[in-house]
Amino acid sequence: MSLDRDDGIEPGTFIMDTSEHKEFRERMRLVLASFTQELPERISEIEALWERLQIDWDNKALQELHRSVHNLVSNGRTFGYPELSSQARALERILKSLLREACLTDIAQADSIWQQILELKRLSAEKEPVVTSDMAVVADENAFLPDADGSNLIFVVEDDAEAAQELALQLRYYGYEVEVFNHLDKFRSAILHKPNAIILMDVEFPEDTLGGIHVMEAIQRELPCPARVIFISVHDDMAFRLGAVRAGGVAYFTKPINSTELIDQLDLITASQIQEPFRVLIVDDSPTVLAYHTAILEQAEMIVKALPEPMRLLEVLSDFNPDIILMDLYMPECNGTELARVIRQMDGFLSTPIVYLSTENDFNTQPEAKSLSGDDFLVKPIDPAHLIAAITARVSRARSLRSLMIHDGLTGLLNHTAIKEELAREVGRSTRLNTPLSFAMVDIDFFKKVNDTYGHAAGDRVLKSLARLLKQRLRDTDIVGRYGGEEFAVIMNDTDASSAAKVIDEIRNVFSRLIHLSHDEEFSVNFSCGLADLAHFPDVASLSEAADKALYQAKQRGRNKVVVNVGD
Repeated sequence: MSLDRDDGIEPGTFIMDTSEHKEFRERMRLVLASFTQELPERISEIEALWERLQIDWDNKALQELHRSVHNLVSNGRTFGYPELSSQARALERILKSLLREACLTDIAQADSIWQQILELKRLSAEKEPVVTSDMAVVADENAFLPDADGSNLIFVVEDDAEAAQELALQLRYYGYEVEVFNHLDKFRSAILHKPNAIILMDVEFPEDTLGGIHVMEAIQRELPCPARVIFISVHDDMAFRLGAVRAGGVAYFTKPINSTELIDQLDLITASQIQEPFRVLIVDDSPTVLAYHTAILEQAEMIVKALPEPMRLLEVLSDFNPDIILMDLYMPECNGTELARVIRQMDGFLSTPIVYLSTENDFNTQPEAKSLSGDDFLVKPIDPAHLIAAITARVSRARSLRSLMIHDGLTGLLNHTAIKEELAREVGRSTRLNTPLSFAMVDIDFFKKVNDTYGHAAGDRVLKSLARLLKQRLRDTDIVGRYGGEEFAVIMNDTDASSAAKVIDEIRNVFSRLIHLSHDEEFSVNFSCGLADLAHFPDVASLSEAADKALYQAKQRGRNKVVVNVGD
C-alpha cells in the first residue's frame, strides 16, 4: 500500500518532501498495513462473539460485541475501508438497540445480524484499502507553532562612550550580548551584517541632532526586513517621537533611562514565541489507532504518551503530567466516562482538558459524555489538521487559565501555592530517581527601607528585576517562585547544595551591582539566601525548614550572603 501521489490524492495535497516528512509517511504506511493485516482477526472475533451469544445470551458479551463493531466504524474509514465502515455502522445500530432493550433477538433479527457479519467478512477479504487525503495528510509541522524570532544581541549606539559602556554593563547582567558603537558609520556596517540585532539608538550625535533617526531611515530602506530599534533621547516632544516612529522605532525612552523599564521592553521583543511542546496523553485500547494518532501529533511536534491499557492510567498520569487527555469512549474494563471521573478525583487534574474520541453521533450520548467530566467530543475519523487545531485551541486556553491561577501577577513567577506544589512534585521525583535536588530561599535585604525611601513603585521594580535575573541566570529546568513579599524560592533539580550555592552566589553578586532608578536617584540592593538539599533533608517539610533556617542565619551574619544548611 502506498501513500504516494498516484493513490488518488489530489494534486497539491502533500507539502512533505524532507527526510523527516518521508519518515512520517513511512510510519503511516506501516500503521495502515498493520490494520489491514489485523482486520481478518478482528472480524473473526466479532463472528466468535456472536456465535457465543447464540448459545448463551450474556449482556457483557453483547457489550463487547458492540464495542468491537463500533471500533470498526471509525477505524474502517480512518484506514481506507469506507464500505466496511458503513456496513459496521448498520450492524452497530442494531446492537445498540439490543443493549437498550436488554432482550434476546427473534430468529429473523438474528439471521440479519449474521448476514451482516458475513458481509463484513467478505468486505475485509475482497476490498483493497482506499488511501484518502484525510488519512495521508498532516499540516506542515510548523503550521500551528508560532514563529520564533528574536536575537539576544543588542547594539548600543551612543556617542557618549562612558554612558554607553555603563548601559552595556547593565544589559550584560541580564544575559544580553552587547556591542557598543560610538560612531554611526561603524554601526551602519555592523547592522547590515547582523540585521537581527536589536538596536538601542541615541537620537542626537555631534554632527546631527537627529543623526540616529536619519541613519535608521536610510538603513531601514536597505534591509529586507525592518530592524527593531529603540530610540533614546533627552527630548520628549512630539517632533522627536514622530521622527523615531517613522524611522521604525518600536519604543522610545527619555534620559536618564530607567533600566528596569528598558529591560522589560527588551524582554518583550526578544521573548521566544516557541512554547513548550504540548503534552498529549491518548488512551485507546487499539494499538493501531494509538500509533496513527501518535504519528500525527508527533509530526506536529507534540509530546505524546500512548496508553493502550486504561487500567494503567494511574501509573503514567502524574509522571507524564499531560496538558490534555484524549480517550476513546468505548474501552474494555472501563469506559471513557468512568475513566474521566477517576481523573477528576485526583489532585492536580481537575482542570486538565479531557476530549472523548468516538464515532458516536447520538445527540443523547454526546451531552451525557461531556457532562460526565469531559470537555469536548471529537468524532472519528478525525481530519488530522482538525485534530491538531482542536488540541492546540484546548491546550492554549488551558495553559492561559492555569498561568493566571499559578503565577504571581507582579513578577510572573510561580505563586506561593504553585511553588510549594512544585517542590512536593520534584522532591517525589528526585526521591524515586535517587537524584540530587536543592532548595533555596532568597530574601531582599532591607526591602522595607527601599519602599519607605524610594516608594512602592520603585520597590516593585526591584522585585521584578530580581525575578527576571533569577529566570535568566538559572537553567530552564530550575523552578522559581515568589514565596511572598520580597521572598523568592528556587528549586534546582539534579544539583547538590554546594553546586547550587555557587550558582546563587553568582546571581547575588550580579544583583548587588544592578543600578535601580527612582526620581533620578540611583540606588542598589542586595539579597540573602538560605539553601539546603535533599541529601541532608529527605522530605519536603524538613527541606523547607532547613532552607528557612539557613536564610535566617544569612541575615544574622550580616546579610548579602548565601548560607548552606547541612544539618547536624
